[in-house]
Order: sequence, then C-alpha cells, then structure tokens
Amino acid sequence: MTLKNKHAVVTGGGSGVGEAIALKLAENSSLVTILGRRDKPLKKVSAKHKNINWRVCNVSSSEEVENCYNDIRSEYGNINIVIANAGIASSKPFHKMLVQDITSLIDVNLIGVFNSFQHALKDMKSDKWGRMISIASTAGLKGYSYVSAYSASKHAVIGLTKSLALELANKGITVNSICPSYVDTPMTDRTIKNITELTNISEADAISELVKSNPQKRLIKPIEIAEVVSWLCGKHSDSINGQNIPVSGGEI
Repeated sequence: MTLKNKHAVVTGGGSGVGEAIALKLAENSSLVTILGRRDKPLKKVSAKHKNINWRVCNVSSSEEVENCYNDIRSEYGNINIVIANAGIASSKPFHKMLVQDITSLIDVNLIGVFNSFQHALKDMKSDKWGRMISIASTAGLKGYSYVSAYSASKHAVIGLTKSLALELANKGITVNSICPSYVDTPMTDRTIKNITELTNISEADAISELVKSNPQKRLIKPIEIAEVVSWLCGKHSDSINGQNIPVSGGEI
C-alpha cells in the first residue's frame, strides 16, 4: 500500500504508539509531521525516517494548533490525515478527585482531538479526501475502577467520532477511533512503576494485574495499532466510518 502525496499529522508522535504510527505511515510513503511538547523525542523519531518532520505543539491550545498547521501546510502541503494520538492518563479514587484532575484530562484527551481535527478540516474538504483517526481506549467503551475521569474523556472522544463521521460522510472524509487496552509504551511503564512502588508487588505481578481483563493476558504492541491506522488510511477503507475499533485481545 502507498500513501504517496499524502501529508499526515501524528500528535504525541515522540514515543510509543505515536512513534509506531509515524514510522508505519512513513514506510507507506506518506509525508509525516509529528507533534509533541518536547523537541528531543520528536527529533529522535524524525531521524529514523526521511519522510518524518516534527514540530513542537500543545494540542490543547487551538491557537497553537492553528499556527502549527499553517506553518507545516505552507512547507509540506495540505494535511490529508490526522492521527490524534496525544493523550494523558491518571488514576485516583473518585472521592479524592479535584475538578482540575478531570479538566486536565479533558483538555488533552478531548480538546486536543477536537483541535487536531478541526484545523485540518478545510484541507480535507478542499481535497475531497481525508482520514481523521483518534487513539481512544477500551476505557472509552467500558468502565474501569479508579479512572473515572480518564474514562469520561475517552467516552467523549468516541461520541465525537460517531457524530463527526456522520457530518462528514458525504465529503470523502472518514472519522474513526482505535480503542486499545494497555499498550507496551513508556506511559504504561510509568503505571507499572507506580503500582510496584505503592503496593510492593513485583513488576511481573503488576503487569499481570494490568492485563487480567485481556483474554490474551498480554500488553498490546504499538505496531498492532499502527497496522490498523495504516489500513484505515488505505484506499479500500472508504466505507469504514464512525467506528470505534478495539485492539484488546478480545477484551471487548
């Protein structure tokens, strides 16, 4: 499959799932711009493939995203594909949560997706073709204890996906989300470390706790998500629209 002459933006592209997606799209001949808050990891990923460029951008800021898109559009052309991957996670018992705990998650996990999609829309409408894909979570399809704010933010992303897909269905633009369970990424590594420090259990036991709801009893690999993204961007996926695709070993 080739995505030659397509310009893809991948938010949160400096590590983990975002890195895997950027590399996969670049291998498929797409020109890729990765966005993130820190330049060092972005530079490291960009150096791995000649088709990958980078920009520092806070996706929770509409103004920053608009300015960033204007910049990369002028240099690399219209934005045809947006992979809204940037996200944050936290866990806390509901009775201990503060308002800022949920607003910080909403700002990145929902508003970040909104901004990333909205400011690319004029390009996709102009070209009569586009792909909007958010990396949501199984937490957007079901509930988990102690992550009510995170789960709420991902449920919101799925609602956005379903509604926007209908709105743009006759414009050559598809909108979908991918919903992985726990993925083998630096973010999950931090979660595992927190569990071991708080409970004094081993790393292996901490991983077992995270994957117990996955029938395959393992962490998802970033490349597995990247492969789904690649398929959704392909020429034979035009009818896949408004879907929220689990990548979870059969959990949901």
